[in-house]
Amino acid sequence: MCDLHDQHDHTQALMASGPRLSRRRIMQLLGAAGVTAAVTTADADPAMAAADDATAAAYTAPEGLAEDSPAKSAALAWITANTSRITGLNAEIWENAELSLREWNSSIAEADFLERAGFKVAFGTAGFPTAFTATFSYGSGGPVLGFSGEYDALPGLSQSKGVGHHDPREYIHDPFAPSYGPGHGCGHSALGTAAASAAAAVAQAAKKHKLPVTVKFFGSTAEETLIGKTYAVSRGVYEGLDAFLDWHPSTANATGWGSTTAMTAVTFTFLGVAGHGGTPLGNKSALDAAVMMATMSEFLREENLAPSGRLHWVINNGGDIPNVTPEIAEISYYVREGSPARVQVLLDKVIAVSEAAAKASQTKVQHRITSACWNQLPSKSFAELLHENMRQIGPPDFPDAAHKLAKELQESLGLPQQGMHDKVGDLTPPNPAFLGGGSTDVADISWNVPTVSMGAALAPIGTKMHTWSTASCAAAAPGQAAVVAAAKYLAATAVDLITQPARLKAVKDEFKERTKDVEWKTALPDGYEPPMYEPPAWFLKKTGQKWPPDNITWPPKRVVSQEKFSSLGPELAPQT
Repeated sequence: MCDLHDQHDHTQALMASGPRLSRRRIMQLLGAAGVTAAVTTADADPAMAAADDATAAAYTAPEGLAEDSPAKSAALAWITANTSRITGLNAEIWENAELSLREWNSSIAEADFLERAGFKVAFGTAGFPTAFTATFSYGSGGPVLGFSGEYDALPGLSQSKGVGHHDPREYIHDPFAPSYGPGHGCGHSALGTAAASAAAAVAQAAKKHKLPVTVKFFGSTAEETLIGKTYAVSRGVYEGLDAFLDWHPSTANATGWGSTTAMTAVTFTFLGVAGHGGTPLGNKSALDAAVMMATMSEFLREENLAPSGRLHWVINNGGDIPNVTPEIAEISYYVREGSPARVQVLLDKVIAVSEAAAKASQTKVQHRITSACWNQLPSKSFAELLHENMRQIGPPDFPDAAHKLAKELQESLGLPQQGMHDKVGDLTPPNPAFLGGGSTDVADISWNVPTVSMGAALAPIGTKMHTWSTASCAAAAPGQAAVVAAAKYLAATAVDLITQPARLKAVKDEFKERTKDVEWKTALPDGYEPPMYEPPAWFLKKTGQKWPPDNITWPPKRVVSQEKFSSLGPELAPQT
């Protein structure tokens, strides 16, 4: 049996020697080497089969899809005329830097922006206090188009704006555990702003040129924890849409029709017995259990984790002081794979590891699924339309200050000083060998409505999302250029769907064909209640909401250990 390197070389040779193999065929080849346990035929894994595309290597992106029109010109002109408002909203949300499920000020800022553009706003979508739906309608009989807005920051990624070295804007002093405040290390301040701006621009253009359309903007909470949209989809929030437009900050300006990884987020809680660290006999350390679980789960990688899989964890509660044995400890995992079915196989193995760790440490373990999403269903025809609009509009208009900051950051991170990506990337088919990657809660939407996604360069070439360097850029010169460009890409594509019924029909026909053998069902468990934080009174009053929403139990059930000290057996008889 050849090892993975041999099989990889063989696969690469096959790809180079002839027509581009389908992703399904590549995964079959990898499976022959023992890398994957399942052959991804349509019968075995319909989710991966629907996301598969066997386009030949000689693919050339079509032209003539995106058309100039008075409405498109009006939408783009509105964005240009309102650039200061748009970049101001991005900066405001960046300053707020609010974490998932607690985006009190950021959600209101984005909703106010849309209200001023003529949208009707309703807070509390799917029971999430900081989620809202903004709707604009003109005429009747037109398409219903959706836009996706996010505005949550990440913990620990605070960074001074526009500074080329690591300089936390919020440093939290603790002599035992110093840390940093939250920051927009994924650029969601720009993400929500550009999407809201595109929605507003389309609404203004439709009104000016009397085009029937309904524009819906979904202000989504908790994308960083993949909770907001997955649960909202299961509650029917996105029903009735004809198309959905999505974007995300990136290091490049590009779109495509590749898939993402499905994911389940799960937290394991170990319960033991506290006691003085100086007299540890009989104590039951929940932290020991968490550490054992972390160690054992690492052994899954060699024989149980395919190239398409990801498994990462963090101990988010491990005790407070060394001389108190922790009686409660929590370790959270993100389990990713190519499809929900493959995630479940890997998740079952992780759960088995938790049970082994609990048995070995004489603790009890319980787990709860905090989120779960599918792999994204791509749309080739939608990506082709979006790409042509991107190419016609051109890359973000980065000023010299953007490239200067980018190069300073690249130098600080030990990367080649290439600056910002100032081109629109070619449209190319996805890699036929699906090798995993990130996840998105937009994926669940994509199985219910035709969806397109694209990236606009907000961070320097070679860097990554979820970093302080991205936070430095998000509301500085790179991010302010990216947010305007992204708004234009989305708005122009949406206008084409309104003015060219043939384009919308092609997108919907492809969606129908891809989903004909797949019945989407939420990956969230039965009886799932999303985690929530109680909003401040001023926020509830401002947004007209009551607490708690009908779909959650409040207060949540307390987690309290009732374990007993470990027995050491009969006392030893004194020696004589």
